[in-house]
Amino acid sequence: MTMKISVYILTFNEEDKIKDAIQSVLWADEIIVADSFSTDKTAQIAQELGAKVVNIPFKTFGQIRNDAIAACSYEWIFSLDADERCTQESHQEMLQILENPRADAYFVPRRNWFLGRWIMHSGWYPDYRQPQLFRKNSMLFNAEDEVHESYTIDGKIDYLQQDIIQIPYKDMSQLIHKVQRYSSLGAEKLERNGKQGGLGKGLAHGLWSFFKHYVLKLGFLDGRAGFIIALGNFEGTFYRYAKAAEISNKWNNHPPTSLK
Repeated sequence: MTMKISVYILTFNEEDKIKDAIQSVLWADEIIVADSFSTDKTAQIAQELGAKVVNIPFKTFGQIRNDAIAACSYEWIFSLDADERCTQESHQEMLQILENPRADAYFVPRRNWFLGRWIMHSGWYPDYRQPQLFRKNSMLFNAEDEVHESYTIDGKIDYLQQDIIQIPYKDMSQLIHKVQRYSSLGAEKLERNGKQGGLGKGLAHGLWSFFKHYVLKLGFLDGRAGFIIALGNFEGTFYRYAKAAEISNKWNNHPPTSLK
């Protein structure tokens, strides 16, 4: 007997993505859209497609994932981001696995589409970010993690073979926007963990990140997209450390009232 499954999708102003994401999982027994009070039509579109919208204030990615899991009704949960699409192949594999589950959490391979091509290198394939199919009570995220949230698994972990699709950025403007948001959250995480920022550290870590993605992870084989991915990793890493230094050194304080 196949287990019932809930799907949760995190959103904030995703009106251009949410329709395709939900339509790819209409086979699920329940679709929860965990929305952080979007100001566009995200919630309206989700409700029109039959999803249940639960408004959750955003504090950290770790906390909102825990809250989204709590909102799900069924024992098995599939986590899908708004920029991801479940494929028919992955759907069928999940159904087969849930007839007789041999693990408590499963990583799902993601195939990314960016700048008109599949990204098969650059550290983006198979791009396991975290277990996305799991028993409800087996997975807990660190609620303090602002971004790149850590987690614990109570049970056995396995891997699916069939890819889902991710379209991480509609264009380069979205990439730049994500670099801006995630570097700010990353700076807060560095500060909370007592790690120092700094321009020198940012440059060193940024250059290593570029080299790792473009050379070691063969990003150059992904053409122009591979170069832009590596450059985006450099910028995000550099600004994370620069922003952490800005916070600790209070560079954004008001200037003195006197020029002397």
